[in-house]
Amino acid sequence: MTIQKDTEGNEKKLLHEFADFSNRCVLEIGSGEGRLTWQYAGASSLTVGLDSDHDALRVASIDAPHDRKHKIHFVHSEAEHLPFSKETFDIAILAWSL
Repeated sequence: MTIQKDTEGNEKKLLHEFADFSNRCVLEIGSGEGRLTWQYAGASSLTVGLDSDHDALRVASIDAPHDRKHKIHFVHSEAEHLPFSKETFDIAILAWSL
């Protein structure tokens, strides 16, 4: 797959049109290296990125913007077995995940 750059910021604009992330607890299923996470995590009160790939989560943790590290957490888990209580999150996102 060819990597495409979103130089016009359309992805971020569409995300914020779709949902209001302001002061919300967000679960991103299949967060990978955090490419999508950084697009909305600045507005959320807490963002949890969940992925089954240890290496991708390691990269995401390292690459997390410094000013957002306090409210972004990454969890290693399969999406079929979410390790959270019901009604923990206000918004759940699943994009580009297999």
